[in-house]
Amino acid sequence: MGRLKQCWSSLLLLAVVVIGAGAVPITYLQSAVAKGAVCLDGSAPAYHFDKGFGSGVNNWIVHMEGGGWCTDVASCSARKGTMKGSSKFMNKDFGFSGILGGKQSTNPDFYNWNRIKVRYCDGSSFTGNVEAVNPANKLFFRGARVWRAVVDDLMAKGMKNAQNAILSGCSAGALAAILHCDTFRAILPRTATVKCVSDAGYFIHGKVVALHGSAKSLPLSCTSRMKPELCFFPQYVVPFMRTPLFVINAAFDSWQIKNVLAPTAVDKSKAWKNCKLDLKKCTAAQLKTVQGFRDQMMRALSPVHSTPSRGLFLDSCHAHCQGGSAASWSGDKGPQVANTKIAKAVGNWFYGRSAFQKIDCPSPTCNPTCPAISTDE
Repeated sequence: MGRLKQCWSSLLLLAVVVIGAGAVPITYLQSAVAKGAVCLDGSAPAYHFDKGFGSGVNNWIVHMEGGGWCTDVASCSARKGTMKGSSKFMNKDFGFSGILGGKQSTNPDFYNWNRIKVRYCDGSSFTGNVEAVNPANKLFFRGARVWRAVVDDLMAKGMKNAQNAILSGCSAGALAAILHCDTFRAILPRTATVKCVSDAGYFIHGKVVALHGSAKSLPLSCTSRMKPELCFFPQYVVPFMRTPLFVINAAFDSWQIKNVLAPTAVDKSKAWKNCKLDLKKCTAAQLKTVQGFRDQMMRALSPVHSTPSRGLFLDSCHAHCQGGSAASWSGDKGPQVANTKIAKAVGNWFYGRSAFQKIDCPSPTCNPTCPAISTDE
């Protein structure tokens, strides 16, 4: 009986390990609180860290979580009671996949790197920096401090010895990767190869800068030349970036079509309700507007595809964030441009095996590898 009990205990332990595989525990950065580097509600920032091994022990991916923005006191106050504004509500474990995946079969170039997911709880793409806290709303606009506190902590944990490093992100986190890219490069060793990857971060609209005091945290290379509020948008920042950048984006970005092109507040008659969820249900007039959005995106991306050191994977999918799951990153049914999957395009670009700047066919139904509407984050 004792041997049978021991056997069952071993099987149970094995089951727990298998079920929990890929789930990375949360790290609360309590030391950052004293520096004023806190979430909207004043709680400690947090991240998930899966250590590198083998040939990847000195290679690092810092991936910034997305989640939109809060643009006024009311919307920021609402976020305080969620994981997007407080670490108190964040899930304790996070499953890594896609660009953060730990399996060689699905993430061959980065699977054994030090992989970090920085949780997003400031509502400003990690740019806020307001010292005063209004006692009426008790909101902390400290996103830029959160970002620096996390990076400093990772430096102390070994990133100071990085040989290769990537700052990446999804959505609002992808925008953060662009905005902090050159600073990230400057912090790391001169001998390191450092590049940045933006996944669905090419936004062409937003109102964040004034409320969060973001101006002083935006790239000086841009703010010294134009109004700070413009330097929250990639199309104005990228031309002055020095660090190599790879942009992954859907030409028919589902989040922007839903929330920028046809937001509910504007679409009071709900004429866009079906179209923005499924482009096959758009009227001819709506499709013309959607196509116009792609034209805007193409113009905004011109600083990317006009620079040889930069990479571009622009598919014609109706999607938002395509690098966060193994299925879209490298899966058999994931999106392809020029017969190439995202993982291969980014890996080849990072390691200098081959350049990749590819723009997909022009209509929202022309690429058969596009899955149904996809939102990884």
